[in-house]
Amino acid sequence: MNADLQAIGLTGLLAGVTTLVLVLLATPLAWCLAISRSRYRPIVESLVAMPLILPPTVLGFYLLVFLNPESVLGGIWVRVTGQSLTFSFSGLVIASVIYSLPFMVQPLQGAFRAVPISVRESAAVLGASPRDVFFNVVVPLARGGFLTGIVLTFAHTI
Repeated sequence: MNADLQAIGLTGLLAGVTTLVLVLLATPLAWCLAISRSRYRPIVESLVAMPLILPPTVLGFYLLVFLNPESVLGGIWVRVTGQSLTFSFSGLVIASVIYSLPFMVQPLQGAFRAVPISVRESAAVLGASPRDVFFNVVVPLARGGFLTGIVLTFAHTI
């Protein structure tokens, strides 16, 4: 019974940490993708969606290869923290963030695109800085996208 509770607690902690990290990382990424007109946007969108089409075993294998202590990224992590990323909670969080990235980015991107440009421009004309426009106009209007992304990310991680 105790091992079951420990597994449930670890799963909940992983889902919570992954969701929090993705809210912080995916919000600016989704905003950039939503407003960008760059020719590279489709490439970035494709890379973000890659975990949706890659089998989990393939993604997991490549993450083990890239994060092992003998790799560049894994070696830097070991030198900085003294711990290996492979088979650790930190490595699990990184893998979960990568694997759940599209479940946060895509709802946020859609919600940001749904905010009319005229509303953002009106706020700017009234003296709001770009930061104020984002946090006081766009984010409240996109709260449905945040809720959807949080629920999908948490559930997908579990």
